[in-house]
Amino acid sequence: MDLTKYRDKLVGSKEDRAVSPVIGVILMVAITVILAAVIAAFVLDMGSGLDQDAQAGVQIEEVSDTEVQVTADSLANADGVVALTEDGTPIDDDIDGVDTDPYLTESATSMTFETDGSGSDTVDVNVVAYFGEYDDRSGASIVGSFEIDEGS
Repeated sequence: MDLTKYRDKLVGSKEDRAVSPVIGVILMVAITVILAAVIAAFVLDMGSGLDQDAQAGVQIEEVSDTEVQVTADSLANADGVVALTEDGTPIDDDIDGVDTDPYLTESATSMTFETDGSGSDTVDVNVVAYFGEYDDRSGASIVGSFEIDEGS
């Protein structure tokens, strides 16, 4: 009984083989490396933080209608927080009677906004966490808000 005929039917002859064993091994190694890289990227979370918004922990205490204190408990991943009016300008530029620097760049610091209350409008103020310089505004997010009576 000649087994070469059966071997050629099962394995294939040298003329019937589509890929040499060396090329097959190279392809299997390449697939293994690519698969390992993809799994490592998910396991090690290599892409995290690329599209995150800035986050910070702030505490807002309304002392009165005309006085509000904002404290940055934790800046988390933010470089700072700023108090802005609804149109996006810093509170000290937009409300008469407020001359407090509206930027906090360290944790456990606070700012107090006080007006003389003689104005007739209340102003909505957003506390915004940001990355880098605030003018860049990339990744900025609102972390708190309050109302204050506008001074004249």
